[in-house]
Amino acid sequence: MQQIIQQVGALLVGAIPTAVLFIGLVLAYQFLMQGPLTEALKKRRALTVGAMEEARKAIERAEARTAEYAEKLRQARADAYKLREQRMKQWNTERDATLDTARKATAGKVSQAKAEIEAEAAVAHQAIQAAAADLASQAVRAVLPTAAGGSR
Repeated sequence: MQQIIQQVGALLVGAIPTAVLFIGLVLAYQFLMQGPLTEALKKRRALTVGAMEEARKAIERAEARTAEYAEKLRQARADAYKLREQRMKQWNTERDATLDTARKATAGKVSQAKAEIEAEAAVAHQAIQAAAADLASQAVRAVLPTAAGGSR
């Protein structure tokens, strides 16, 4: 047993330089590689997160502009609709006024034509009555003999 302890002690004493070298390598790796690598990764992460944040802000600005443009478009459509309605009302008013004027002119012409037709009818009625009296006297002369007053 004693011999095993001596062998383990000798191994431990022989392993001290290896352990010191290992610890030195770990410390050198930590200071020379791990530290700068960790810093570079932190910077990269910060830049990536910053770029993502800027991208989110840009997207929010774009969405705000899109909403603003959509609102302007809705407003322009509403204005165009109102303008169209105003023009339609104006055109309807003008059309109604024109139709009213045409109706009045037509009514005047119709009244004038009725008066002319009634005047012509009265003249024709008088002509028919005169012709009827003339025809009646001709019929009486044709039917009655001359002695009765006929002119034959």
